[in-house]
Amino acid sequence: MKKVAKFEKVSFENFKSAFESDFPQFTDIKAIYDNIKLPKRATTGSAGYDFFTPCDITLAPGETVKIPTGIRAWIENGWVLKLYPRSGLGFKFRLQLNNTVGIIDSDYYYSDNEGHIFCRITNDSNENKTVSLKPGEGFCQGIFVEYGITLDDDTDGIRNGGFGSTTK
Repeated sequence: MKKVAKFEKVSFENFKSAFESDFPQFTDIKAIYDNIKLPKRATTGSAGYDFFTPCDITLAPGETVKIPTGIRAWIENGWVLKLYPRSGLGFKFRLQLNNTVGIIDSDYYYSDNEGHIFCRITNDSNENKTVSLKPGEGFCQGIFVEYGITLDDDTDGIRNGGFGSTTK
């Protein structure tokens, strides 16, 4: 297997700023940050690296939450990290990523926000099922994929941001 990336935590300051705006009910943000688990594969045959919740998350049907994972990924050029919901959560609750598939480009690591990976998830259950996730429970998975570019590619733009930053 070719090793093409490395997961790291973002700085505490970055995480705190993102976390307290989306989860004002939590007060001990340092303890939450200290307990962030880096993504990992569950088995040697797993393609996906599980991303874990930093805190308790409960979503009733139709509810959405943006999760600051506290994670960034250094990725070799020519590779991308694609994020998907964990299969079981999608199957049981129709848990979905709001952008269907998250794309983390290799140059996102160098953005002003430290390449902090966020996931916006929705419980799209049509069976009235509530999703409850405990801290450290896997909720999405990331898979590294190699990609190619066209022969006449002449891109010279520099990224400095997250969602939609390359089309501004």
